[in-house]
Order: sequence, then structure tokens, then C-alpha cells
Amino acid sequence: MEYHYTESMKMRLKRIEGQIRGVLRLMEEGKSCREVVAQLSAVRNASDKAIAQIVAENLHQCIVEEQAAGNKDTGKLVQEAVELLVKSR
Repeated sequence: MEYHYTESMKMRLKRIEGQIRGVLRLMEEGKSCREVVAQLSAVRNASDKAIAQIVAENLHQCIVEEQAAGNKDTGKLVQEAVELLVKSR
């Protein structure tokens, strides 16, 4: 199976990369713990959304491929995707 990563996914990760650089800059500037943690929380939220997008889009692709191969029972794929999301937290 070939995995598909869209430009949207990559752009989301580049924004997260920028947020991480911003957190480092706050630390280098000696900003308050409150400011640093607030920005790290934003990074975590953005990361969670990126994970969800990647899992959802690849799950969709897997289901399409399974159905094209004649397999109509895709419940196992859905369960694996849910487990992957749970483990990511």
C-alpha cells in the first residue's frame, strides 16, 4: 500500500514547525512560563489535528482500496485507525 500525504498535511506540519520555533524564541527571550505553556498547548492542539487529518485521509484511502479489491468488511481498518488515534494521545 502506498500512503498519500497531501500538500495540506505538509503545510499543517510546517505551521507546527513555525510554532515550535516561536516557543523556542519565547524561551530564549526569557518569557513567562505561562506564555511558553500557552504556546506549547497550541502546538499540541495543532499536532492532534494533524494526526487526525493524516489518519482520516489514509483510512479513507485504505477503505477505497479494500472495497475496490472486493472486500466489503472494512471494520478492522476502522478499528485500527481508532486505536492509532487513541495511542497518539
